[in-house]
Order: sequence, then C-alpha cells, then structure tokens
Amino acid sequence: MASGKWAFQKGLQDLGNGCYAYLQPDGSWGWSNAGLVVDGEESLLVDTLFDVPLTQEMLDKMRDAEPKAAASIGTVVNTHHNGDHCFGNELVSDAEIIASTKAAEAMAHEGPDLLANMLKMAPEMGDVGDFVSRIFGPFTFDGIKQTLPTKTFDGTLTRKVGDKTVELLEVGPAHTEGDVIVYVPDDRVVYTGDVLFIKGHPIVWAGPVGNWIAICDRLIHMDVEAIVPGHGPIADKSDVAEVKTYLEYISDEARKRYDAGMTSFEAASDISLDAYASWSDAERIAVNVASLYREFDSTAAAPDIVELFTQMATLVKQFNQEIPRDHT
Repeated sequence: MASGKWAFQKGLQDLGNGCYAYLQPDGSWGWSNAGLVVDGEESLLVDTLFDVPLTQEMLDKMRDAEPKAAASIGTVVNTHHNGDHCFGNELVSDAEIIASTKAAEAMAHEGPDLLANMLKMAPEMGDVGDFVSRIFGPFTFDGIKQTLPTKTFDGTLTRKVGDKTVELLEVGPAHTEGDVIVYVPDDRVVYTGDVLFIKGHPIVWAGPVGNWIAICDRLIHMDVEAIVPGHGPIADKSDVAEVKTYLEYISDEARKRYDAGMTSFEAASDISLDAYASWSDAERIAVNVASLYREFDSTAAAPDIVELFTQMATLVKQFNQEIPRDHT
C-alpha cells in the first residue's frame, strides 16, 4: 500500500524541512506529480506539468506556501522528456532548466504540436481517436512555447539550494532514454519522475526492463523516507517493491509467449493482470510487451506510435475499462 502519511489529493503536500510534492490525482495519463525544494530564499522545481494553465495553478500554490523562495524559481529539473513533465517550462524560463542530455535531445523532437495534432485528428480515427481524446482531451496543447533545457548532463550533477545539497542522478534508459531522479539526502526525499508509477501500470517506452528493475533496487536501498513518484500517491519502499515485482512478472510472462511464437499483441492480450486489477491503465501492457519483444529480438522493428495507441485502445475495450475524466 502507498504510504498513508500524506493524502493523495490535488495540490501541494508539505513533506517537511522545505520539501514539497505537488500531486495530481488520479495519476493516470497526463496527471503527473512535481516537487519543490526550498532553503532560505532559494528554490528548485522538479518538473512542470502538461500544459500552461495547470503549471500556473501549481506555481501559484507553491508561491502561497513559500512566498519568498518560490517567487522566482532558480532551478528547474525535468526528469525526462514526456510533456507532462516539461510542457509548462515557459512559465519558469528565467530559471536554469536542467535535464539529461538524452532527455533534452528527445524534447527537441517531441513537442506539444505532436499531441495537439493527434487531438485534432482524433474524430476521424475511430476507437483509437476516442481513446486519445479521453486521455489527452483535458489538456491544452495549442500555443505552448516549447522551452528546452539550458543545461544538460550525463551521469550525476549536484546543485545547492541554499545550504541543501540536491543530487541529480541519471538512471535511464528505462521509462524513457533519459530518466533522472532528484535526491535530497539530508531530508531523505527522492523525486523519481516516471521510473515510478504508483497504483498505475508503468509504461516502458524505452527499456530495458532489466535496468528499470535495477532502478527499483537502487531506490529500495537508498536512505529515503518520502518517495515522490511521477504519477500516483507519495510512496514508500513497499510500493517500489510492488513496481519491481510487476516488471519482473511481465518480463517473465512475455518471454514465455515470445518463446511460444506468439506476436507481441497476442502476448499482451493473453497475460493475466488479475493481480493488478486495482491499478489504472492496464492497456499499457501492449507497449510494455512490445518493448520486451524488442529486447528479446534486437532485429525486430519498433511499432509506430499509432499502432501502439491502436493496440491500447483495443485493450481498453477488451478489459472493459472506464478511463476517468474527473480529476478535480
């Protein structure tokens, strides 16, 4: 179970000693978390949100809580390139914006226009269009000014926020090629970006899954109390262990079906997810198995994004899922 110390409700959660989490239930597609680290009059923001209005609302709440430190954000860290963690960057463009080299490269090629165009095309795309509209329709992508990192790094980077040490640790590839976690050792807090989805199925855009499992082990062995995931409630180490077990399970089950000659989508449709029935976004198994199949056969061509979304839309119907729309 996710840690019950902090409620999973929209808004700013005070983790103590100048560390905050900004949460967006229900944690499904696009409803990401962010973080704020302050000391004295200095601040570091972990991620922006999926669009400008949501990011502005978040910054307003942070400035209410920390009127001096958050009045002008000094440093922003984008944990990876997906838009729900960086599309609000234009509102903090005066800050130093940091990402891994691989994340910054991906940001330059996957901007908000891609999703804006997908939504415009959705009415003509049948079931997959309905799926795209339901998961991305609540967000406003038109008019976003893609604001890229001003500093990139590989491996590790240390920043000071007042007297606090903040460690940026490149851990990808896993969820994406350039995943970064943000660790505040003195406060025993870590912001993980999307290497953790809590109570929702993770999605393996990049892999390898073995590396993601190793990241879970690393988090379990870190000296942390509060673990702020990219999506879902604030976690503890038992939640990280659940994510690790899930990744091990789908890897083993996909391998069995690959060896039996099943296609990736046949395998995704066949793997039982009963143990994870309470988790959201089960349709992501299609992407996860496709990534695993590419690991099993390095010559396999990657399916295009439309094919993956078509497969997920098919599974939504197969699983008879309702995709929540109310995120108030």
